[in-house]
Amino acid sequence: MAAISKSSSNGRLPRSGSKMDMTLNELNEKDTLDYRVQAHRDDGEVLSLWHDVPLTSEEVPGALHFICEIPRCSRKKYEIATDEAGTPIKQDEKKGKLREFKKGDILFNYGCFPRTWEDPDFIHPDLREEGVGGDNDPLDVCEIGLRICEVGEVRAVKVLGVLCMIDDGEADWKVVVIDAADPWAPLLNDIEDVDTHLPNILHNIREWFRTYKIPDGKPPNVFGLQERFMNASYAMNVVSETHDAWKELVISKNGEKLKHNLSVPDNLKNRLDDMDIQRDTGMVKKLSSNSLAALDEASSNPAVVLGAGAAGDDEALSF
Repeated sequence: MAAISKSSSNGRLPRSGSKMDMTLNELNEKDTLDYRVQAHRDDGEVLSLWHDVPLTSEEVPGALHFICEIPRCSRKKYEIATDEAGTPIKQDEKKGKLREFKKGDILFNYGCFPRTWEDPDFIHPDLREEGVGGDNDPLDVCEIGLRICEVGEVRAVKVLGVLCMIDDGEADWKVVVIDAADPWAPLLNDIEDVDTHLPNILHNIREWFRTYKIPDGKPPNVFGLQERFMNASYAMNVVSETHDAWKELVISKNGEKLKHNLSVPDNLKNRLDDMDIQRDTGMVKKLSSNSLAALDEASSNPAVVLGAGAAGDDEALSF
């Protein structure tokens, strides 16, 4: 497995599920407003974790690449700086002060999928009643494996399901995944497997997101889709939608980048025919999806098999 190395005082070398030769460099002093984690090629060329890391894994067919922003058992609110050139990872700030979760340490590795974007102008068909669009960020990911990832680490993961949080009038999807190399991964293939083998994990994820803003004096967060965790097939549909939205953002000619204050290299639109991006698109399109109505029908009709398209595609899913 190719490595992504990280320049740091302790010399630790986090592994990567990507075949990209990439180094993570820490820029400026940690715990300052100027601190950044920036990806580079071995020749020094700057790489964007958001735009340049493939969404899908070649080494683990059917797996997606997860970029860790906030390691499990930590509370500093790191995130990809989508409005900065090279889109490095930084610690979020508010009114000049670095942000941490006042609630305490997060219970899972938290980050995002590369080459995805939650379009503020897109309202998911199952959220018409709420009428909320995306949150203008890459698609959020909660990785529930045993390994504690490092900031900026890239791992191949299995998609298990998705939760839709509604945050300040925006749809803020949270995809639940597990590291493909995790000891629990062979037992977890869909969202119901998580409750079977790791009881209370999903409940704890939902309650974390429901309550984490309360210490800041804000009300509890709310959720769409009756607060349900949707299955892996449904989650892959959300991934597909956000990947398509990312491509539309890249090729937009009507000022979308400026409208949403995002950093998208001008030459990126010329790379959409590159093999790795075409592979990303082809893979996510292969995986099936279920609408909320289909899931409700299945719950009342045992003859309907949820996620059969995703689980039955041996070429697409091979863990």
